[in-house]
Amino acid sequence: MDRELVAALFERLRDGDRTALARSITLVESTLEGDREHAAELIARCLPHSGNSLRLGITGIPGVGKSTFINAFGLALLAAGHRPAILAVDPSSTRSGGSILGDKTRMQDLSAHPEVFIRPSPTGGELGGLARRTRESMLLCEAAGFDRILLETVGTGQSELEVDLMTDLVILLAIPGAGDELQGVKRGIMEIADFIAVNKADQVDAAVLERTMGDLRNAVHLLPSRSGRTAKVVPCSSITATGIDELLKLVETTAAEELASGVQEERRRSRSVSLLRRDLTRELFRLITGKRSIKEALDVHEAKVRSGEEDPFQASQAMITLIRKGV
Repeated sequence: MDRELVAALFERLRDGDRTALARSITLVESTLEGDREHAAELIARCLPHSGNSLRLGITGIPGVGKSTFINAFGLALLAAGHRPAILAVDPSSTRSGGSILGDKTRMQDLSAHPEVFIRPSPTGGELGGLARRTRESMLLCEAAGFDRILLETVGTGQSELEVDLMTDLVILLAIPGAGDELQGVKRGIMEIADFIAVNKADQVDAAVLERTMGDLRNAVHLLPSRSGRTAKVVPCSSITATGIDELLKLVETTAAEELASGVQEERRRSRSVSLLRRDLTRELFRLITGKRSIKEALDVHEAKVRSGEEDPFQASQAMITLIRKGV
């Protein structure tokens, strides 16, 4: 792909061409060395046209109903006149590296709508619940005219904190009456939640639902507040759409308040610095291990760690010494 093709791809993307948007995301996700320069140029063209959306993170434990919830929430966004883009992340296999990418099958109403864009992506081994180039994909969606970006995490529980670095607000989904489920989501993941939606509220009796909501409200009051406010706990059902409109109103009201007060802009700026450091760490590792002597030494130490001859700490210190020598 040459510069003229990148320029043409950008123009189609700006016109809202979903095929061009999909191709653009494929380009920025590519790990091929030849695609990196073109991806950087495309991102640079898109940057002046990005940043005007509301970025929402959707997280929760596996089985909580994230995809079904997004289907219902996305329909509510459409009814309110918005153009939602959904970036759904599926876990990659630690053995094969493959990913099912089946989120679209659980978003049938949205996937067929001409004003909606859905992109499933594999984590590719990334931690934090998101894919390697999720932020860049989000910028491309904004440049294509989508004003509500929904990031669906893989659903790994407390480790999914990176979604907080990329979004303006986070919706944590919980299940009523799940008992120990509260233990699986509290603390780390609850600290980044702006809203806790108790999904599948139509599947339990009122007493069980109220008890779960009460437990969650008590829990969030023990956590540090976000921007001076406590996470709101609301019931909903993705199947019947009960409570979805009410949750959307809360989200839009909170987003408008944070935009007007400057909280949103300040949060985006500070989080961009964190993302810079994360990306720099990753790219420096790629650059260093791109040197043949370093890569060969790393292969040797990895083999020793795997066989038990070396401890990971010992191996890393040996690699640091080698890198400092400039070998």
